[in-house]
Amino acid sequence: MATAAIPAPLDVRAIATVIAMATVFGVQQGMTYPLLALLLDERGYSQSLIGLNAAMLPLGLIAAAPLIAPLARRIGAATTALTGAALLVLALVLLATSDHLGVWFVARFLLGLGVSVLYVLSETWLNLMVPSARRGRWLAIYVTALGAGFALGPALLLVTGTGGLAPFAVAIALTLAAAAFLLAARGRLPALAADAEVSIRAFLPLAPVLLLAVAGAASFDQAVLSFMPLYALAMGAGDTGAKLVLTVLVLGNVLLQLPIGWLADRYSRRAAMLACSLATVAGAFLLPLVSEPGPLLWLLVFLWGGVSYGTYTVALIVLGDRFEGSLLLAGNAAFALTWGVAGLVGPTATGAAMDLVGPQGLPLVLGLLFALLTAAFMTRRARLDSPAPVA
Repeated sequence: MATAAIPAPLDVRAIATVIAMATVFGVQQGMTYPLLALLLDERGYSQSLIGLNAAMLPLGLIAAAPLIAPLARRIGAATTALTGAALLVLALVLLATSDHLGVWFVARFLLGLGVSVLYVLSETWLNLMVPSARRGRWLAIYVTALGAGFALGPALLLVTGTGGLAPFAVAIALTLAAAAFLLAARGRLPALAADAEVSIRAFLPLAPVLLLAVAGAASFDQAVLSFMPLYALAMGAGDTGAKLVLTVLVLGNVLLQLPIGWLADRYSRRAAMLACSLATVAGAFLLPLVSEPGPLLWLLVFLWGGVSYGTYTVALIVLGDRFEGSLLLAGNAAFALTWGVAGLVGPTATGAAMDLVGPQGLPLVLGLLFALLTAAFMTRRARLDSPAPVA
């Protein structure tokens, strides 16, 4: 009788270190997004210029994505990740020491390059270290920690303020802390496969539905960050309600990823993805009907924020289930590329729709996008399930 293979023990310390690195990095990113917008506004730049400057970050994501795998093969994944952290420090130093708008455009682009490198490699490492049976829960912890860090970032600005060097010094210190976590775990991180290199272009036709899920999550994320407070104001929520609605939405994102990851592990990747996608469509339909500030609106927004981002969590899980070696690294790079493109297109389309039909253009665009995602799952019979016994 054949003896069942004993699964290799999890290197929880290495996994926790990567998650801690991503969390600290998320706090830094959560600080810089509002900080740079506020400083540019204080200096009298137009909203259009502020928006163009913000667009440099997703352009950096797009530019870096095809370079990460070749660079990781040449100098090693950990060294590549440290190079990404060094780019972030350089960008923050430029932002702290220069008032020239052109320098800020270059620095914002460098931030995008560094962000892309760290996201792609941390997610690739986690997928390599975690077995399929527990992948949903661990990747949900990763996404939760990243989201919590991002949410904590703006609160730090209340301590540092937005003037002078203090906020930039804290952001640089956080980046160096993330690099220190990486150095501590360097010897425990899995080596990337030495099989034949796969380009992003070769990967794209292999998982179109997963990439559509990433595009949906990215479009939702960037659109609500840009327009949800304006939507709440237009619907009569008032100044406090406009600020609270985004806080509640981000809280839903942070707290609901673990239940979604558990559902993906316990039952089905496909069930989890379809549930998230359909619930996002339902939220877009219900939002105009429940626009008055109050418990019902906060509950709806809380759930909407969680399930929309859950599509990205499940997409990460399925990527690790279906691909390995160079395909896995190329897939994570393709996710970063897709996030960057959607981060540019999603808010632009949402803003145009709101100009055309009013504030309801926000739920209209997002509802249509996730309806398309749901239809893609059902018509293509996407391969979202893999053997994932409950551990």
